Amino acid sequence: MIELKKVHCFFEQSGTFKNEFKKLGYEAEDYDIQNNFGETDNVIDLFAEIEKEYAILQREREREDTVFSRIGQDDLIMAFFPCIYFTGWTNPLYFTLECINYRSLSLLGKFDKMIERADNRNYFFKLILKLTAICLERKIRMVFENPYSEMHYLINNYIKAPDLIDFDRTKRGDYFKKPTSYWFFNFQPSVGYSFQKPKEYHTIISSKGNTGGLCSEERSMISPDYARNFICDFILGKVQEGGQQSLF
Repeated sequence: MIELKKVHCFFEQSGTFKNEFKKLGYEAEDYDIQNNFGETDNVIDLFAEIEKEYAILQREREREDTVFSRIGQDDLIMAFFPCIYFTGWTNPLYFTLECINYRSLSLLGKFDKMIERADNRNYFFKLILKLTAICLERKIRMVFENPYSEMHYLINNYIKAPDLIDFDRTKRGDYFKKPTSYWFFNFQPSVGYSFQKPKEYHTIISSKGNTGGLCSEERSMISPDYARNFICDFILGKVQEGGQQSLF
């Protein structure tokens, strides 16, 4: 079991993981630019903080306080980085002339939209690379989450393959089967399996009602059971009562 002083949940408005860490006895806080669920402890522009810290490490600006100033090597960042420009289910469609959202545009208008989306994706990609570089340079432990598919942009372009892919989250008590990738930095995932009876299954269609969207706020719909089981299985290496330890 790893020793944790504090957990910093980036881009997590729901507080689900934060609250489960707290129930397990760990100090934890949320950081996000929005607070739609009334759970965000630190309403802050994480993108700006990443840019600032990376520039400091590059000696392009003087040392000043950033969100990373309060994060040490005994801590953990749990980052639910926005996936809107990375997902493999929808993004490829936006780079085709047949995209339904472009149907009223001229030929050049369609290409303008594709170029704009490519620029946005590159901006988000540079941000996750900078966040990764900060954690590696400062030896901060981080778990970084994003959806999984073979066409996901990060699967083919990120610095390494995911350390863990959860193909069916319902087996750990989530509401959604949605396959999810996890990258671990500065520590290795433990191996555990806290199986429980799946909850009522929901199809991934949109983030409204009883379904969960691909990227918007569906991360906030992760069930507390899943968060607890994931933490115990793959971060803490903690055997739970009734759990079955196994290779993933």
